[in-house]
Amino acid sequence: MDIEQQEALPSTQETIEAEDEGLSQDSQADSQQSATDPEALAEEPYQSQEFLQRKLYFLLEQLKKMHATLPEQFQLRISYELLAGLANSLLNDTIFEIVKGLMEIQHVTEKHLMQVREKVENDHQLEVKQWESKIQDPEELEHIIALMKIKHTKNMKETDMKLVLHLDQKVKDQQSTLEKAGVPGFYVSDNPMEIKIQMYLLDFILRLSRLKFEPNK
Repeated sequence: MDIEQQEALPSTQETIEAEDEGLSQDSQADSQQSATDPEALAEEPYQSQEFLQRKLYFLLEQLKKMHATLPEQFQLRISYELLAGLANSLLNDTIFEIVKGLMEIQHVTEKHLMQVREKVENDHQLEVKQWESKIQDPEELEHIIALMKIKHTKNMKETDMKLVLHLDQKVKDQQSTLEKAGVPGFYVSDNPMEIKIQMYLLDFILRLSRLKFEPNK
């Protein structure tokens, strides 16, 4: 995401400022027209409230259907109150965008960590081949390869531990971000059961983000 066109910025900035000023004037004109329109003042609050009620009902009904498909032990841990709170928080579409962003970061992170692990494995294989090309004595080579296997096994365990710790930290970052965003059910925790429940809630949110709400139906 490097920005390399700094010389074009002054003229671009002037264009943006001019467009912003025009948009601001148009917005002010629209606001003044709306403010002086009695019908708009009378109808907009009612329509907005009705829209939100319909959307809340839609979200809650979809969550209840998803909840019903979970294993019974998780159905018992996810209460109706939690589903209702989650539906209410999702009236703000920003939550969908936050979750999508977090999932994209997670996928990129997982891909990177897989590449790190593959590089370690490739380095181990390369080291064995180098020894094979140097040592002519079969018995000596067998002894060296046995030592390499012990070394590589230890190294891989250490690598896997680092990768797991890195993923654990990413989970905590996700939990903290969603908690700060006010999404019910999310808080920093190491408890496997609670993390599994949060994974189900994340899945609910992602599935809801792909559904189209039609208020007139």
